[in-house]
Amino acid sequence: MSPEELQAARDTVIPDVIAGGLSVLFCGINPSLMSGATGHHFARPGNRFWPVLHLSGFTPRQLKPSEQGELLSYRLGITNVVARATARADELDAEEFREGGRLLAAKVERLRPHWLAVVGVTAYRTAFGDRRAQIGPQDHTIGTTRVWALPNPSGLNAHWTAQTMAEEYGRLRVAAQSALD
Repeated sequence: MSPEELQAARDTVIPDVIAGGLSVLFCGINPSLMSGATGHHFARPGNRFWPVLHLSGFTPRQLKPSEQGELLSYRLGITNVVARATARADELDAEEFREGGRLLAAKVERLRPHWLAVVGVTAYRTAFGDRRAQIGPQDHTIGTTRVWALPNPSGLNAHWTAQTMAEEYGRLRVAAQSALD
């Protein structure tokens, strides 16, 4: 994809992969320019979301971003805190995150997933005003939906390897499965 094509995707909004009754609704920070250009979540090369989703046991094989619609068959979905595509998350300001948090809460109240999994604890902290949040399950709920903060799967997040991320995502998978049993 050319740099011009990527820049043309700036501020693009891509459709959510959602339905009512999901087990887990994964929530990214915001789409990358690659996601905006392709219309697929977590499409940037180097993003570890799809490998980690498989390594953690959420999917039986590693899906490609273009196969994102298959998530619904596993009772999984994807949305974002902020809908517009940018080159970097630091292009978003705190008010945009807070407004995104308000819109996300309304979406979660309507769809009622068992779990909302925000992939990026800093985004969670800003969107929901919880400066002390850590990776893992949160005390905060949205209606009956439990909330879990997960590590950001961006390749820029060097603090977490794919394996350590998969372990944390796996903890959520076990919690989500036990809620369905």
